[in-house]
Amino acid sequence: MLSKFAHQRVDVFAGTFARLLIKRTSMPSQVSNSESGLRHQLSAGQMTMVAVGGSIGTGLLLGTAAAIELAGPAVILSFVLAAFISWIVALALGELASTHPAAGSFGVYGDLYLNDFAGFVSRAGYWLAIAVSIGAEMVASATYMQLWFPSVSAIAWVLIFSTLLLFINLLSVRAFGRFEFWFAMIKVAVIVAFILLGATLLLTGRAQPQYTAHGGFFPLGAAAPLLAITFAIYTFGGVEFVAVTSGESTSATEVARAVRMTFLTLTFLYLGAIVILVGIMPWNHAGVSESPFVTVFRSVKVPGAAHIMNFVVLTAALSGANAALYISSRMLFSLARTGWAPSALGRLNAKGSPTLALLVSSYGIIVALVLERWATSNAFVYILRGAFFGMMLSWIVSLPAHISFRRRLTPEQASAIPAKSPLKGWGSIIGLTVVLAAVGKTWYDSRVNLISGVSFMVGLTVLYFLLRPSQKTSRR
Repeated sequence: MLSKFAHQRVDVFAGTFARLLIKRTSMPSQVSNSESGLRHQLSAGQMTMVAVGGSIGTGLLLGTAAAIELAGPAVILSFVLAAFISWIVALALGELASTHPAAGSFGVYGDLYLNDFAGFVSRAGYWLAIAVSIGAEMVASATYMQLWFPSVSAIAWVLIFSTLLLFINLLSVRAFGRFEFWFAMIKVAVIVAFILLGATLLLTGRAQPQYTAHGGFFPLGAAAPLLAITFAIYTFGGVEFVAVTSGESTSATEVARAVRMTFLTLTFLYLGAIVILVGIMPWNHAGVSESPFVTVFRSVKVPGAAHIMNFVVLTAALSGANAALYISSRMLFSLARTGWAPSALGRLNAKGSPTLALLVSSYGIIVALVLERWATSNAFVYILRGAFFGMMLSWIVSLPAHISFRRRLTPEQASAIPAKSPLKGWGSIIGLTVVLAAVGKTWYDSRVNLISGVSFMVGLTVLYFLLRPSQKTSRR
């Protein structure tokens, strides 16, 4: 537990950061055509599956183990709260993305409705985090392969899968969208089947309900769901992918549809899966050495089901890495096109893909190799902690940007939004409060999270001032 002094330092830092974010600038309301060359070829279904593919990776299929260990069966409440927060974020992003379709997404929203600092830290912080998360998916993929090939080095699997994903991302965005659609569909279909099978087992009595079997519903205390909220929110990380894909969408209407479809799909899959998971598997049997989904099928002795689920969680991890590689390359492309990164990173190949930005964004794979070599048992947790705050920056910037966006709208402009939010700006105020509280809670409970989060922001702030002159020059 941190000292009272450390807690006060967190409050001071959070207040200063919030004031810096909401400071307005005189930036014009129109977005310059800085993303010319991108191909507008993604449909609502493809955008949805890119977001779902990026979200349903290690977060749900391996990260749930860490959440269950913290809260027991009460982790269900953690996921309900996370779903509520995700809904608010989805509504805000739906309005912003359908009004300003851009690969830079929340960075563009920060530029337009907050200031340059918010636009930069959201882009750069998210790029760093999402690129590192690719490594988490690679580590998870290597873990899953151990079931079939225990004698093959995990590093070999990381190299093989990395080559495959780089090849896919160098294709046209239409080809990428089609591939990711079906790639992600595998895990969606099987998770739905998992929910139906689990419900059948529980309702017919073939599986004994475990909700209160080992210490009650709150075996680790009534506050335990709050301790697991970090992992629960992380599983919903991916809803913001839709905002990034909007830069290559076929129309604003498709963006609005994709946002709604993404939230509904993720909520059904996450809540359904976690309710069944803790109902069948004793919460104290969860661990990060094997997917909890595989553990469940082993426990109910379904013939061959463990191998089937292992294939599914493998494709889930690879699909997640595939989507994350796409998103990180577009974020770095946006940084380059707006002057915050070398202009070479903003160049597109003949198929409309930012080749150099893609290659640079794969640095997370190197991180995975290093962790797999020197910190195998804790690699996933290390990467997850590093990626969480950077991912949250996209939400922390998007929500106040949406508040400012709503305040500037006339009634006529508000009625013309392709994806109108029933909560208007009030939802984002609530969402921002809860998100900041969740981040603050992780900092208060863990010195590692506090140091890494503050260091991350300090590093981004230093980069902002170092790179700012070239950014200004690029806009002249």
